[in-house]
Amino acid sequence: MYLVIGADLVPTESNYDAFSSGNTNLLFGETLKKYLESASYRIFNLEMPLTDDLNPIPKCGPNLIAPTKTINAYVSAGVDLLTLANNHIMDQDVDGMLSTCKTLASNNIAYLGVGNNLSDALKPYYFDFAGKKIGVYACCEHEFGIATEFSAGANPFDPMESFDHISDMKKQCDYIIVLYHGGKEHYRYPSPMLQKICRKFIDTGANTVICQHSHCIGCEEKYKDGSIVYGQGNFLFDRKINDCWDTSLLISLDENMSISFFPLVKYENYVRIATDDIAEKILLDFNKRSSEIKTPGFVEKKYKEFSVSSLDNYLFSFSGIKKSFLYKVLNKLTKHKLTKFILTRKYSTERKLILQNFIECEAHRELIIQGLKSNSSSEKAN
Repeated sequence: MYLVIGADLVPTESNYDAFSSGNTNLLFGETLKKYLESASYRIFNLEMPLTDDLNPIPKCGPNLIAPTKTINAYVSAGVDLLTLANNHIMDQDVDGMLSTCKTLASNNIAYLGVGNNLSDALKPYYFDFAGKKIGVYACCEHEFGIATEFSAGANPFDPMESFDHISDMKKQCDYIIVLYHGGKEHYRYPSPMLQKICRKFIDTGANTVICQHSHCIGCEEKYKDGSIVYGQGNFLFDRKINDCWDTSLLISLDENMSISFFPLVKYENYVRIATDDIAEKILLDFNKRSSEIKTPGFVEKKYKEFSVSSLDNYLFSFSGIKKSFLYKVLNKLTKHKLTKFILTRKYSTERKLILQNFIECEAHRELIIQGLKSNSSSEKAN
């Protein structure tokens, strides 16, 4: 007896036909299909709305969408529960979210992490497994489409509220799984803050915490009596081809709630269980990273290095300069010295400190975010 937790299970144009026809043998391969069929319970993340009407919201990044008929693959795979608490479920506005919920409900697939308001969106989901009552809590970091007291959306992580939700759940169930849609994309280690958040979930009653946003396999931490997985990778999301997107882990919990990991690998437009040398390397790298983060100061040091390599991209976005085709050509010809030249002229140490204060200070950050939202709403209305 076992339950499985997969990450992003997402239809794309490259495999719409297989999803729509419910051809899980093609999507997953015979071995993985049988493993999923033998599971007592199956949980995945649905990283986009299922709707037949295009109605993209204003946002940065892609507005994802898949037709409702792709639900047939989820039904064929026997999916029991989908988390919708992510940064894409509202990509086609409220109607897209409602279409998704309606489609899932009509096919007897449970979901959590979204709602018509915050009170609905934060509700956990409970089910029975191996004589235990399991509670699942799903939340996401603040990107586009989070729920508020007065508007529909995904359940946002809130340090003032989310941990209390776990404490309340602990009174009602035997085992808690937290599905946290957060962490930096394509970064295989936790940030110091992400590590604090996930540990706090364990401190307040969670047993297993799984981060599902990074699109890459990260590492695992055994903390107190709980397990934290910092990055599961995609289950099936045929959007990019690179080392991050091509591999992932399927997580299994047995009747004793012992955790196991099964390496997966992208195969053409589909997914398969990794075998032999590939599987061994995936787990070897995963275990190596898991060992590295045990070293005091490693997480902080690694993240500091990552932040230095990432800063220029953020500063360039703040600058308001558009990266035109000509700019990209000139920048490549100068081996990125053009970007360095612009940023050096535009951002003195003094201006960087001002930016730091605006982002770091809660009062400034809250005001800036609200101002940007209000301004965008006014422009949209006009």
